[in-house]
Amino acid sequence: MSAFDLPADLKAALARKAEGLSRSDAAKRAGTISETYRSGGTSAPIRTEADALAYALTRMPATYAAIAASLNALSERRPDFTPATLLDVGAGPATASWAAARTFDSLTHFVAIDANAALRALACDTVTDSRLAAMRYVEGNVLAGLAAMESADLVIASYVINELGEADRTTLADLMWQKTRDTLLVVEPGTPAGYERILALRAHLIAQGAHVIAPCPHDNACPLTPPDWCHFSQRLARSRAHKQIKGAELPFEDERYSYVALSRTLAPGHISRILSQPTLTKIEVAAKLCTTAGLSRLAVPRRDKAGYAAARRWNWGDAIADKAAE
Repeated sequence: MSAFDLPADLKAALARKAEGLSRSDAAKRAGTISETYRSGGTSAPIRTEADALAYALTRMPATYAAIAASLNALSERRPDFTPATLLDVGAGPATASWAAARTFDSLTHFVAIDANAALRALACDTVTDSRLAAMRYVEGNVLAGLAAMESADLVIASYVINELGEADRTTLADLMWQKTRDTLLVVEPGTPAGYERILALRAHLIAQGAHVIAPCPHDNACPLTPPDWCHFSQRLARSRAHKQIKGAELPFEDERYSYVALSRTLAPGHISRILSQPTLTKIEVAAKLCTTAGLSRLAVPRRDKAGYAAARRWNWGDAIADKAAE
């Protein structure tokens, strides 16, 4: 889990901000924010420093884990990708910027934009002793302000398009693609609705020449049919403060997310993507795959000792060799 936990310098910055914090007050604020998001609302309830800190302590670890896992899948498919510039759209507390900085040592220039003043202030406070210290953070509406932003090698929009109406989502997709020199990553909640938003953006940008890097192994229409949907799960550790504010007992939580990485460059080779946690028995390892030829079920029997040993290590979301393309 450590690779997808918050970076140490971010944890330290949040801990300093949380000194003397009333856990009960933070829990109340976090509950209000969560209820708003679950009902399809926006970040509007986050108005003060205390609101922003409550959000960061409860939701930032999970969103960070999802973004970091998505970036990991991207970098596995494009090991040659060494972005120098990042544009973080709807950045909030700069969660995606932190994840990208940890994934790509090559990043030297960070730009962020968000309309929420409280989240922007928190982001600027927490980056002062990190690689993100020189980040330029613009406070403004993403639709109105994005046109004036400079383009970047890597553009990320995490948990953003769910806050927009359908027409605005299309406009945002166009603007982000215009600002993308190489690769665009969009991450959404791993719900059927989040998946539908990802699908719509994916299809819209493929029509403009984008290539899917991850998770899909192809640019074709998604082969899944309702009630199934494409989503993934990332486990993350909970800090003591996290557990206290959320009223949780388990030392971990699982964040479900949907994502798509789109590039102006084709990814090398062919892969299959594992779409759910593989089933492990004494007889075989069985996995549900998305391949270049569509959906497939792969069973690796125990008698195939080397294959079985390798398959035992498979996880939901992993990329493996595409047998259909061999």
